[in-house]
Amino acid sequence: MSDGTTPAVDVALFGALGDLALRKLYVALYHLDREGLMHEETRILGLARQEYDIDAFRARVRDALESRVPGDERTEETLTRFLDRLAYIQLEFDATEGYRQISQWHGHNSHPLTVYLSVPARLYGEICSNLSQTGCLDSESRVVVEKPIGYDLESSREINDAIGAVFDESRIYRIDHYLGKETVQNLLALRFANPLFGNQWNQNQISHVEITVAETVGIEGRWGYFDQAGQLRDMVQNHLMQLLCMIAMDPPSNLDADSIRDEKVKVLKALRPIEGERLNTDVVRGQYVAGTSGGKQVPGYLEEEGANTDSRTETFVAFKTEVSNWRWAGVPFYLRTGKRMPEKLSQIVIHFRQQSHYIFDPDQRGMASNKLIIRLQPDEGIALQVLTKDSGLDKGMRLRTGPLHLDFHQAFPSTRIPDAYERLLLEVMKGQQYLFVRRDEIEYAWRWVDTLIAGWEARDMPPKRYPAGSWGPVSSIAMITQDGRSWYEDY
Repeated sequence: MSDGTTPAVDVALFGALGDLALRKLYVALYHLDREGLMHEETRILGLARQEYDIDAFRARVRDALESRVPGDERTEETLTRFLDRLAYIQLEFDATEGYRQISQWHGHNSHPLTVYLSVPARLYGEICSNLSQTGCLDSESRVVVEKPIGYDLESSREINDAIGAVFDESRIYRIDHYLGKETVQNLLALRFANPLFGNQWNQNQISHVEITVAETVGIEGRWGYFDQAGQLRDMVQNHLMQLLCMIAMDPPSNLDADSIRDEKVKVLKALRPIEGERLNTDVVRGQYVAGTSGGKQVPGYLEEEGANTDSRTETFVAFKTEVSNWRWAGVPFYLRTGKRMPEKLSQIVIHFRQQSHYIFDPDQRGMASNKLIIRLQPDEGIALQVLTKDSGLDKGMRLRTGPLHLDFHQAFPSTRIPDAYERLLLEVMKGQQYLFVRRDEIEYAWRWVDTLIAGWEARDMPPKRYPAGSWGPVSSIAMITQDGRSWYEDY
């Protein structure tokens, strides 16, 4: 059990029977309990519209845990201990009077009430207001909200205004689960604890940067949501922008929340917008058509169940941009994300500049640069690609490329790599915000995205087609090739 270093909290989980809760949140909370990182007095209240008694609710959560937690990571003792923390209240989220049950459950004890909103963002304001009106909250209460927050800058402001009318910014935890990944955390250590990289992290030593977040899946029954959002709003505005900020930010003065987030905001403010003629050369939007994925034939986007066959929503985006400051002037950042890609992959590739004087085989000059590959999924790890002499008496001074590789699963075989939500929930319990997104970060990201969308609409630019199972439209390859470069998997 916890030694008390993690404070006790009361967690009120709205959307307690939803996909995110059953697939991720209970599993993460269970592991925190199992690892002794959850205070013994922490309690969890599930809130949903379905009618369940406490035994049925706990049985539903048990089923979710037994299907998602490996057998060697659960025992009857740990399951029972965790399930005993759970309570349940059936609640219509728009019925103010029902919220008084939350106040009665919490009882205004000394543990902060932590409200987790695993519900559509349109409900955030109403739920926060109802909690406030019924006396559920005090100055120590916190709220955790999931992305996406809004559809554009205006809607984002409306939602954040509604949350901010009830909770102070210091009590709002906006989740981007990428920020909880072990490798993203290691970016801070890699960059700011190692002079080997810290002293090279600028336009003098780095030629360009790639960020790829690829998904093999299609819509997976999310047509109603996704067709209104598209890949730019769904992935670029949050996940890719956060990764870009972590790569490009200047060293913070310390590791407190606002010092880190101040530096990320500076990156977003310096991010060059894509507009004018650059809409033709520096960005590609695509939409998948029928193809082969995982060895199986799959339908195109417009053939998915419930599809609007006239939809021009993008399922792929690739673009080139720059961070206009002293550190990164002239260094292009190439980003891409899409559905129905050949593999599930999230990685960052830092390409270092070549030596100015080259003395080896001229035919091998194209390979003469180092690359730092930071893999977020599926296998978290870091590899530095270096050049060495090829082995053999007959090879002369022929070069070969090889990695200096840190695979977290191999390097720490006895240590379970925690899921991102475990880390994020633990930080919420501790009241630490450095892994969460501040309001101004969201708004600067939306400004950049809104400019790009406005450009597409003004020029009436439909998405280009690409077959499922490919790396996107051919023009996304041409976009980087025109600069004399290629995406990493093409090397």
